[in-house]
Amino acid sequence: MDYKKVTAPLNTITRDMNQLCADTGNVYETVNIIARRANQIAVEMKSELDKKLQEFASFNDNLEEVFENREQIEISRFYEKLPKPTLIAAQEYVDGKIFWKNPSKDKMKY
Repeated sequence: MDYKKVTAPLNTITRDMNQLCADTGNVYETVNIIARRANQIAVEMKSELDKKLQEFASFNDNLEEVFENREQIEISRFYEKLPKPTLIAAQEYVDGKIFWKNPSKDKMKY
């Protein structure tokens, strides 16, 4: 996922829950959908950050390297400034970019 192109707000905003749950008809189901997507985004962001920081990993303890590694600090700052996964997931839900299926409601008829 390209986090530079994310249009989610950086701060928490108030949302109209009646409008937000219009698709599902249930507030709790909508919150569950957004929460599951937020968990997916968080795992994806964490693995991407770990992969980028693994390049800078050194297995010896040297204090000079800690202060010299500006690239690692810049990568960490970039990820700190991104919107939180819950805000990204809520924006994806509002934009209609999340696909979900409820097996209990979508029973097949034979």
